[in-house]
Amino acid sequence: MWQLHHFPLCPFSRKVRLLLSEKGVAYELWRENPWEARDEFRNLNPAIRTPVLRETERGIVLIDSRAICEYFEETIDKAPMINGTAANRAEIRRLVALFDENFYADVTEKLLNERMKKRIVYRQSPDSRSLREAMKLAHEHLDYIDYLIDHRPWLAGATMSLADLAAAAQISVADYLGGIDWSNHEQARGWYSVFKSRPSFRPLLAERMDVIQPPSHYADVNA
Repeated sequence: MWQLHHFPLCPFSRKVRLLLSEKGVAYELWRENPWEARDEFRNLNPAIRTPVLRETERGIVLIDSRAICEYFEETIDKAPMINGTAANRAEIRRLVALFDENFYADVTEKLLNERMKKRIVYRQSPDSRSLREAMKLAHEHLDYIDYLIDHRPWLAGATMSLADLAAAAQISVADYLGGIDWSNHEQARGWYSVFKSRPSFRPLLAERMDVIQPPSHYADVNA
């Protein structure tokens, strides 16, 4: 069985978990706190980042969420997530990069640093200015999701794709940390509510950090 080395609020680990669940791939969760920089984890991934996926019997180690997702796209036919014409596949990959890179840098990383790392690792108070900037940028990203859903059933086209998984993974972490204001984002909220209702998403909504609790609406599929 696959072993997924993850951190619960790592959006890239969440993206991989969603993909594996949608494709019906069985896996075990192995909790990893990257800031501890354990030697055993460093030996798996010198970059000391989650996720890392390992299959010990075959000696396979997969590193980086996009590489992991591409691996299963190539090896598992069920529930294709990078599909359609060449142009459709390019659009999916563009949006995956947008959420993995821009949304993460603008929103998720700032919230993780201010509301998670500073509390658990550094024992510091959050910077309110950085939090305000993250929430402002989150509104801009939600505006773009509103625009996409105005023109498409799913973010990249007619069917659910890896773009939806990447976006939902980032948003779920930001939402857990109280960084998402859904006001005036009905299209984005509707899309996300549908996604929250999927069986693949329910384990994520059920997880809780020991000292950081999400807002009351976090696990409500109707919110």
